[in-house]
Amino acid sequence: MKIEQKAITIRDLVDGYEDKEENGIVGYGGKLNIRPPYQREFIYKPEQQEAVIDTILKKFPLNTMYWAKTDDGNYEIIDGQQRTVSICRFCHGDFAFDFRYFANLTDDEKDKILDYPLTVYICEGTDSEKLAWFKVINIAGEKLTDQELRNAVYAGSWLADAKRYFSKSTCAAYQMGKDYISGSPIRQELLETVLKWISKGNIDIYMAKHQHDPNANELWMYFRNVITWIQVTFPKKRPFMKGVDWGYLYDNYHDKLYDTQKLEERIQELIIDDDVKNSGIYFYLLTGKEKYLHIRDFTPKMKLAAYERQKGICAKCGKHFEAQEMEADHITPWSKGGATIAENCQMLCRDCNRRKSDK
Repeated sequence: MKIEQKAITIRDLVDGYEDKEENGIVGYGGKLNIRPPYQREFIYKPEQQEAVIDTILKKFPLNTMYWAKTDDGNYEIIDGQQRTVSICRFCHGDFAFDFRYFANLTDDEKDKILDYPLTVYICEGTDSEKLAWFKVINIAGEKLTDQELRNAVYAGSWLADAKRYFSKSTCAAYQMGKDYISGSPIRQELLETVLKWISKGNIDIYMAKHQHDPNANELWMYFRNVITWIQVTFPKKRPFMKGVDWGYLYDNYHDKLYDTQKLEERIQELIIDDDVKNSGIYFYLLTGKEKYLHIRDFTPKMKLAAYERQKGICAKCGKHFEAQEMEADHITPWSKGGATIAENCQMLCRDCNRRKSDK
């Protein structure tokens, strides 16, 4: 891989700057692809963008940027996208620094910014060499998410269309599903979640299979079906709906007819039960398995008292065990009104408790 150093100015960098959602971002007279497929979306916060401009105005050096030369003689950014976009956006008038937009500056102030020198290293090599370099030089920055790395590997027509739906805070999928899914669309967490649903956890296999599809219609329609099913089945929104594996529940239970009013009444009962952790309510309602409720554990003091009361004898099989070999269990099951209190605690050996839990 060949690497050479190049000196340019901000004037050169912002020449021909365009940010078109369908065509990406370009600069440097249209010769620089500022956001190639393996790059993340723009994630700098306002204070980070302002820090870049402040650095330039104080004539402090910015970190070195890295570009790759493409087969057509143009360039694409390997590292420095966030700084580059910040510079271009300020010079384009997209945000103000110290209450002044670029257009409000005097000519000599504009020249001070436009003539600021930038150090760029340009590499030439294969796609795999450039991607490997990209991973190495990004270690010191904000670490790439797993999905951002997958996007680099499986870049293509399918991904471009999928990102249109799932990869911006203003995208259709986020607006539709933000009450049910945790994570940022910009950091590709929304896309990763939906891919995990549709692929049953085999995201890489799914992306490899569809990499060169003309569009991501299958993924988009699947997502819409899941969200519509949630809204119809559980119409009242609650904070703990976020993070539920809705894809699994939809795949296994969307064909069944539910009485939504009875479901809502049961949810209200479970919410006010101190023994229940809310995050498992929806799984419990559809599967009927109490394990998803994560019923409140007995305290160590309750367990020790039960162990001493039973003299180490398992309440099921009648054999003796050490305390660490036993687990606490509700004498009167929680489902039949048994509370998580000392009087309702018994100790079972692990095997007996697991057999009981599996029933």
